[in-house]
Amino acid sequence: MNYFLVKSEPYEYSWEQLVKDGGTYWDGVRNYQARNNLQAMKKGDLVLYYHSNKGREVVGIAKVTKEAYQDPTTKDDRWVAVDIEAVEELKKNVTLKEIKADKLLQNTALVKQSRLSVMPLKREEFDRIVELGSK
Repeated sequence: MNYFLVKSEPYEYSWEQLVKDGGTYWDGVRNYQARNNLQAMKKGDLVLYYHSNKGREVVGIAKVTKEAYQDPTTKDDRWVAVDIEAVEELKKNVTLKEIKADKLLQNTALVKQSRLSVMPLKREEFDRIVELGSK
């Protein structure tokens, strides 16, 4: 199993909207590194859902339900989408400030490549963020 983090501005598509919808396709990625991360996602992989700009915090856990396919928002075949669905809301949101302050998380892509919208996580990074969100 692989682990990822996806970022969404809450006013564009919030965690609450994902829960309400039951699932969605993750589209509109126009960065090659983020696209490669989407392509690496496999059905069943776990994904942390991060609210960017407003909030700057991990709010929930989702999972991949459909692997990479042609992004429906473009005819350009370089871009892909995946389907995800909500699994669980964190009991406590984990802020970017908390992540940056945690010794185990200082080398995550979220800290090192903060502008990337889709990023891989190591299992121990994923587990640590979930642990912080369970307190």
